[in-house]
Amino acid sequence: MTICGVELSGSDAVICMLSLDRGQFSLPECKVRKLSLPKNHAREDLQQFQKAFSELMAEHGVTGVAIKERMPKGKFAGGAISFKLEAAIQLITDVELNVRLLTPALIKSTLASKPLPIPFSETGLKVFQETAFTAAYVGQMTK
Repeated sequence: MTICGVELSGSDAVICMLSLDRGQFSLPECKVRKLSLPKNHAREDLQQFQKAFSELMAEHGVTGVAIKERMPKGKFAGGAISFKLEAAIQLITDVELNVRLLTPALIKSTLASKPLPIPFSETGLKVFQETAFTAAYVGQMTK
């Protein structure tokens, strides 16, 4: 089963795919590290983002999406555009995806009870993908 971890930041969706097969984790080959929404983010741009995300998930056989939840208000509040991206992902209908939001508390408790099997630095991923990788791992551990 392949899960795509997502961190929404500004107008970008940083992604990381993680597969779990018979107790073994693997990182499927994926050249796409993030999908971005153009600055004017009109309706057509959101639809294009949604289509690109959907096609990427279908291409890699992803069955679940784990999005790191952002706070709606306060010091660490997410921006309005990131909530649009979240909605676009949640409303994908042409591919069967189980989209889940992971709270910071769930991520922290899962990592405490089931630590990452390897240090992030040994994954070969880019540094900016660490949060998406963690979301994918927690998504796999809490399905």
